[in-house]
Amino acid sequence: MRETSHLDTLVLARAIDAVPIALMSRRLVEAGLPSWAWTARRVARQIHDPESVVLAARRGDELTGFAIMGFGEESAHLNLLAVESRCRRVGLGTRLVRWLEATAMVAGTFEVSLEVRASNAAGRRFYRQLGYREAEVLPGYYERIEDAVRMIRDLRVVRIDQAS
Repeated sequence: MRETSHLDTLVLARAIDAVPIALMSRRLVEAGLPSWAWTARRVARQIHDPESVVLAARRGDELTGFAIMGFGEESAHLNLLAVESRCRRVGLGTRLVRWLEATAMVAGTFEVSLEVRASNAAGRRFYRQLGYREAEVLPGYYERIEDAVRMIRDLRVVRIDQAS
């Protein structure tokens, strides 16, 4: 499946994408943490896992963003989302999330959860604008260094500002 708009194309990630996705995760998502959780090996496992979708955003041959979502019977979990700094604020992150949400709905999954660093005000605002609500604070979630905020969205609920 492929979606194109603006300059970036959304495609399912391939095994060859595992290293660049892992490096982007380390640089943009896991920055400041002592260990590297989303290694190339872990990303590759997600790419091949039938219960996961790894979506890549490309501008030509360049990886400009990605998202990884795991699917359960009743809910989905957005494991990772990253967009290169210079590619932000043009809707790419929203396109990645909305694509995965649509996939979840097709699969009959209507709840999506995620965690975001408690200190990441911009990230929390981004997800709230997409209809996610802050459900709980998870103390020390990130290697006992930083708290996380768990956010949840019921895909069956359409906000009035999203309906038009």
